[in-house]
Amino acid sequence: MSYPPDRCPFCNIAKHYPPSSSPSSDHELVSPSAFVVLSTPLCMAFLDILPLSPGHLLVTTRQHHEKVTDITEEEAKELGVWLKRLSNALATVTGVWDWNIVQNNGAAAAQVVPHVHFHIIPRPALTPELRNKSFTMFGRGQRSEIDDDDAAKLADELKKEVAREAKRVDAREKL
Repeated sequence: MSYPPDRCPFCNIAKHYPPSSSPSSDHELVSPSAFVVLSTPLCMAFLDILPLSPGHLLVTTRQHHEKVTDITEEEAKELGVWLKRLSNALATVTGVWDWNIVQNNGAAAAQVVPHVHFHIIPRPALTPELRNKSFTMFGRGQRSEIDDDDAAKLADELKKEVAREAKRVDAREKL
């Protein structure tokens, strides 16, 4: 499945949420809604609209590339930096300290949107009520639509924590 960038939902998000240290909280700039947590010149992160668990984030390049082998070295480095920082911010906000980072390449590998992206998926402890839910990986598992009010609140908390994480990293690097 391939389509041009002008029809790509991730490119549409990138077009409507320009690089900013504080991305817009207006999640209705695109349809379906986008809950953007990070918007840099090279990378973006936003909540998955069909999460496998609360807090399921997508981290992607701003430019359209279908597979990880198509991205630039600079994009690869920045994705790596933000995967670490976003993982820490997500765990801090959700209180879930176990997670998966998944990246699928191509339809046979369960890539649904042909724009390179990583999933950061919190994995809460399996309580009795969660044991019956499927937390399968690779795009297959029990997914439900994200609630806009809950997503907006979570995205705002994540943006604040990402900013705090960036300050902590900057302070450590100055030592």
